[in-house]
Order: sequence, then C-alpha cells, then structure tokens
Amino acid sequence: MFAPAAFRSLSCTSSARLFSSSAARHTRVAVLGAGGGIGQPLSLLLKQDPLVSSLSLYDIRGAPGVAADVSHVDTASEVTGYPADKLDEALEGVKVVVIPAGVPRKPGMTRDDLFNTNASIVRDLASAVARVAPDAHILVISNPVNSTVPIVASTLEKAGVFNPKHVFGVTTLDVVRASRFLSGIAGVSPSQAPVTVVGGHSGPTIVPLLSQIEHGKSVKGETYDKLVHRIQFGGDEVVKAKDGAGSATLSMAYAGAKFTNALLRGLNGEKGVVTPTFVKSPLFADQGIDFFSSNVELGPNGVEKIHPLGPLSEEEKKLLDACLPELKKNIEKGKQFASSSA
Repeated sequence: MFAPAAFRSLSCTSSARLFSSSAARHTRVAVLGAGGGIGQPLSLLLKQDPLVSSLSLYDIRGAPGVAADVSHVDTASEVTGYPADKLDEALEGVKVVVIPAGVPRKPGMTRDDLFNTNASIVRDLASAVARVAPDAHILVISNPVNSTVPIVASTLEKAGVFNPKHVFGVTTLDVVRASRFLSGIAGVSPSQAPVTVVGGHSGPTIVPLLSQIEHGKSVKGETYDKLVHRIQFGGDEVVKAKDGAGSATLSMAYAGAKFTNALLRGLNGEKGVVTPTFVKSPLFADQGIDFFSSNVELGPNGVEKIHPLGPLSEEEKKLLDACLPELKKNIEKGKQFASSSA
C-alpha cells in the first residue's frame, strides 16, 4: 500500500514514523468541497493514505464523479460520493472532516476578498458537522483561514458542541513553502530545512521563524527580506502564473493531505507529532487574539499541547509586531460574521 513518503516527515520537531496499516486504527474521513480545484487532488492524496479507511466526498456538484474516479485507485479505502442534498449522509460516522470548499482567488484578489462567499459556505458546513458529527475533528482549508476558523468555532459554540482541541486551520502550505524556498537558498534538501511558521495564514500574519534552524540563521539582509516576502506572498506567484485560471490548488491539496496524515497519526497514538496549525490558543489571548498558529503536538484528543514560540530574532519580533494587529482584525471579522448570521 502506497504511503506518500513526504507525509512521513511533516513534523517540524519530530521524525516520528508513519504507522503501518496493520498497527493503526483506520479512520473515516470526509472532504467537503471534493469537486473543486483543491478537493479533487486532495481526495486523490487521501485515497493513498493507509490511515484512511473510507472517504466521503461531498460537494454541491461533481462529487459522485470524483468519487467514482478516485475509487479506482488500488488502495484499500472505500470511496463514496454525495451530491448537494446528501450532506448529512456524507458526515455520518466521520471522525475527520476536511473543508476545502469555497471560491478560489483570482488575480488582484486578496484572501479577504473571498470573505463573504466563503464565510457563508463554511458556516453552513460547520452547522451540518455540529448536527451530524459533533465529535469530529474539523480541518479548515477554506480561505481566509484567519477568519473562517473563528466562524467554525463560533458556529459550533452556538450548537453547544465546540471542542477547541478538534478545530484546526490548515497553515501547512506556509510551512511547505518556507522549507522549499529556504532549501533552495541553502542548497540542501527541504527535509533538512524544516521551518516553523507561526501567526496566521495570509500575508503579514505569516511569520517564519528562520532563526530557529541552522540553515535559516545564515540568511541575512536583502536575501532574508526577499525570502520572508516570498513565504508570506507565495500564493500570489501562483495566482499570477495561472493568469486567471485559479490559485494554489495542487500545493494546497498536498499540504492539506500532509496535515491530515499528521493528525491521523496523532489520533492513532503516535508520539511526537508536532506541526504548526491555527487553533484556539492562549499564547496571545491577553491581547485579545484567541486563535494563533504555532507548533502544536497532535494526539488522541486532537490538540495535546500548544508550544510557546521560543526565542525570536529581532527581525522576527518585528514581523510578529506587524502580524498581531492584522490577525486580531481578521479574527474579529470572522466572529462578527458568525454573530450577525445567528
């Protein structure tokens, strides 16, 4: 059974191995938005994950076709597609829900431009999860993550089923980009340049902690500034290159599958699975910022431990100072949307 090798080294602080299929409990996973540009390759990658026992693929259009296609891949998991009127059925018995649903960015659009459409989609999907699978772990990919994760949390709170250990914003693409871009500068493999990325998941809220690894410490001056900018705005490269035909769908699907695998490993009891993710966090709660991405240890309960940021360089302190007010504004925007749509 094929397990993507890159998934095995997701953790920034751990090289814990991927469980073999014989040792692990398999899990039913749903992808909400499986017919889209992220959802289709994400579904294919999850079909290859030996920790996934079955895939429920849902979308307002196209999911049964995607399911029929992906189901022919020669791995053991079962795949079922659900049309627009079968959302509740798609969620029955699901332990992990991955949400890439929403409209993609186009040239000139920021993540905030997507807000009104994607906020409504995410709210409605979260309501269904609260109703049908209240104990599920929810992985939010839909942008803007800084706002959609608080919307999901607020929606679950209204339903009386919010568990802060079960809701994650997937910021793994920032981690993937940081390692890939740094490795190109350092002339090493990306696996030798794991970068912890904290804060949020858009522009200046993305804070790569390059000083915390040896290859990152040596990057200075203009090279450092360009690297940080590329990590923060790497999505713009893809939007521009696709010339109106989409955004970072393939790399985001890869990152989403990578984080899903990390969570599944943690849920199965593997020790030392640590990776950045955007969760309800105490790190900056005293500043009114109750969601933040930092290194999180994943385990049987979902979030097991939220790690502190550790030592920061002067440059990183400045990046964090720029991140926090913007992140606070994004979070409040999500909360206000959830409150006004009660």
